Amino acid sequence: MKLVRKDIEKDNAGQVTLVPEEPEDMWHTYNLVQVGDSLRASTIRKVQTESSTGSVGSNRVRTTLTLCVEAIDFDSQACQLRVKGTNIQENEYVKMGAYHTIELEPNRQFTLAKKQWDSVVLERIEQACDPAWSADVAAVVMQEGLAHICLVTPSMTLTRAKVEVNIPRKRKGNCSQHDRALERFYEQVVQAIQRHIHFDVVKCVLVASPGFVREQFCDYMFQQAVKTDNKLILENRSKFLQVHASSGHKYSLKEALCDPTVASRLSDTKAAGEVKALDDFYKMLQHEPDRAFYGLKQVEKANEAMAIDTLLISDELFRHQDVATRSRYVRLVDSVKENAGTVRIFSSLHVSGEQLSQLTGIAAILRFPVPELSDQENDSSSEEDE
Repeated sequence: MKLVRKDIEKDNAGQVTLVPEEPEDMWHTYNLVQVGDSLRASTIRKVQTESSTGSVGSNRVRTTLTLCVEAIDFDSQACQLRVKGTNIQENEYVKMGAYHTIELEPNRQFTLAKKQWDSVVLERIEQACDPAWSADVAAVVMQEGLAHICLVTPSMTLTRAKVEVNIPRKRKGNCSQHDRALERFYEQVVQAIQRHIHFDVVKCVLVASPGFVREQFCDYMFQQAVKTDNKLILENRSKFLQVHASSGHKYSLKEALCDPTVASRLSDTKAAGEVKALDDFYKMLQHEPDRAFYGLKQVEKANEAMAIDTLLISDELFRHQDVATRSRYVRLVDSVKENAGTVRIFSSLHVSGEQLSQLTGIAAILRFPVPELSDQENDSSSEEDE
């Protein structure tokens, strides 16, 4: 993401002009744009024209519109963002108050104005414009006959390809069909890796699977690379890291990222940090339940006691339509930071973010036990039982 201009007043009202450069920047933009903001961008509008003879025709014109945002639609697979709203600035083609949908595109600048720029949104702009924040981890999560090729960026897990091949069972005395199908499957996975993984950006490629599938696949891939003199695979051989996963489905990626050997290799990536924070929370919940809480009310009370060491919060909560609710989450984040706590904002498009969303989207690891909170929790659960 490229920051072209930033004009924010002391009262936190103002506007920024940005240029999304990569597909992931569209996800950042989706988290920046909120209902009630004004968005100015170039767009195409179908305009009806009447000639001197009275015949009516229509043609498409490119114009710049300023909309008051009413609805936002994000397609996570295509990384496309559509913003619907009413026109609030005079335009020769579009009347004031007329509805229009702008499709924001990479490499085309837009200006976003807000009445209130909060700290969470401003921090997201800083992160999006930092070139170090890019897709530095790729993963191949596989089992016999099924593989997912994923890119793990700091903000989301993108499934770039899914390979499925029906593999017959081994028969007594005849394994040829099984072996041929397996070879065909491995070949398709290798092709998907070459097509979707940019080795000049990626620091590490995780190959995760149950059993010996990963070892057999890597042996096949490197043997074929030597036979065919595939320089791309051979030159990047050191980037492949084999780890255990329980299946070839996307959700097994969390287990792979939790692996200690992976954590040490990816110590500087946000995705691994999120997974570790969630893992620490679950361990704390199991062994010291007085120091692990989830749910907004419980977490707010823990914050009042200045007890929060690490706050885990999903970015989904900052997209809440109600301004007062959204401000409540922002105030909580600011307060935890002021009290020297760590705040981890989880992406709802990451496997770890999906898990956090199942725990109300907000959780906290405390510095010290807060017995009153535990008592309140026990009281409320006993009331429910009655």
